[in-house]
Amino acid sequence: MALIGSELKPFTATAFKQGKFVDVTDADVRGKWAVFFFYPADFTFVCPTELEDLADIYPTLQKMGVEVYSVSTDTHFSHKAWHDTSPAIGKIDYYMLGDQNHVLAKNFDVLREGQGLADRGTFVIDPEGVIQLVEITSEGVGRNATELLRKIKAAQYIAAHPGEVCPAKWEEGETTLAPSLDLVGKI
Repeated sequence: MALIGSELKPFTATAFKQGKFVDVTDADVRGKWAVFFFYPADFTFVCPTELEDLADIYPTLQKMGVEVYSVSTDTHFSHKAWHDTSPAIGKIDYYMLGDQNHVLAKNFDVLREGQGLADRGTFVIDPEGVIQLVEITSEGVGRNATELLRKIKAAQYIAAHPGEVCPAKWEEGETTLAPSLDLVGKI
């Protein structure tokens, strides 16, 4: 799987967002930072904890110019029903994309063949439509939105500061590195 550095592939999907059904395409995603947050299925166990965690940081992401698209192979109708019945999912204001035709799950290489479900995959896409971050976890391992936020800040920082890199555990405002021959073997 060589998705880092690859471009967002064409798609059209219907989403549930803030009480409405809306169509979303790859063209809508370009021009801003985006997170595609795949999960296996609505009305499950780990998924609502992750989606609620992401909903809690969504206002911060919006201030950073980042849009969020959660995706499962359920329909937008299922997303609405889940949103209307689950207190955790009811907090969500970001796009909940239906991918019942598996176009997005295949585009991002997270479709579980023979099951029709998506793996837990997180993808951060820059404004040019290029994938900058990929994280895929196993079924029972939930993701951490705070760590995702840190990684997005790092990706945005290095995009704005060519020639610099963010070391492990880097937090906004901390020292970065400027790779050079002088640093080889000294870190």
